[in-house]
Amino acid sequence: MLAAIVLAPLAVAGAMVVVDRHFGTAGRGRDYVVHIDFPPAGREVGLPPIEGPLDASRPLVVIDAGHGGHDPGAHNGSRNEKDLTLTLARALEARLLAGGGIRVALTRSDDRYLLLEERSGMARRLKADLFVSIHADSADDAGATGATVYTLSDRGSSEEAERLAASENRADSVNGIPLASGDGDVNAILVDLSQRHTDAQSGQFAGLVLREGEGHMVFRDRPLQSAAFVVLKSPDVPSVLFEAGYISNPRDVVWLSSKQGQDAFATVADRAIRVFFARQSVPALLAAP
Repeated sequence: MLAAIVLAPLAVAGAMVVVDRHFGTAGRGRDYVVHIDFPPAGREVGLPPIEGPLDASRPLVVIDAGHGGHDPGAHNGSRNEKDLTLTLARALEARLLAGGGIRVALTRSDDRYLLLEERSGMARRLKADLFVSIHADSADDAGATGATVYTLSDRGSSEEAERLAASENRADSVNGIPLASGDGDVNAILVDLSQRHTDAQSGQFAGLVLREGEGHMVFRDRPLQSAAFVVLKSPDVPSVLFEAGYISNPRDVVWLSSKQGQDAFATVADRAIRVFFARQSVPALLAAP
């Protein structure tokens, strides 16, 4: 009798679980499972098309519109960072192509999700001469305003050199210098030297953005900064992350969403890119019309 008293409730509870699993509605009418399609493990994401001159000797800029797909980034009301960055990326692409002499590729031309490593990886696989990742900043202080240009910090640079040198699937070369097979110390030195050269070029370009933007864009009090952004950790492609303004600031987001603001952004970046390539002595039709 005692056993029946103890076991009966357990049997009823077990039956309820079985019935619920077979006949119950997940979430009681609410969809709480999100399905995200990822590419098969080990498969590289496809490369984007290259627009512009067919001459492969002309410099190539890879423009990265931050966020995308199920990652909207920051937002202000109905405006999402992923939409704003794509609009700015397209504006810069159009300006570069109109000026001639420079090839351009977008990491994404639609609302798709890309891993950070895939974005910079595209630039490396395409052998880009410059990588520009576009974002819109956000802060709790709605008064925060202005653009910021980020380069890779020393810490991020050293971490990437160590990671790339130690990787079993490391690249065959960096900046055209083959990595020695089997010697991790030599590889680390080669990657570090390459990274230092690339970091110096990235810093030069960031300074040009600030110079060309004077009088055309509003910048933060400290407009040039560095951080260990994953998307900037390419050892042989000069890379910057361009925060065009604060999406959390009503005036910034209205300006960046306007044709005037987008034209100003594209003009500043276009001029900085052309001066950068002129200084790097890359053969191209560099004179803006």
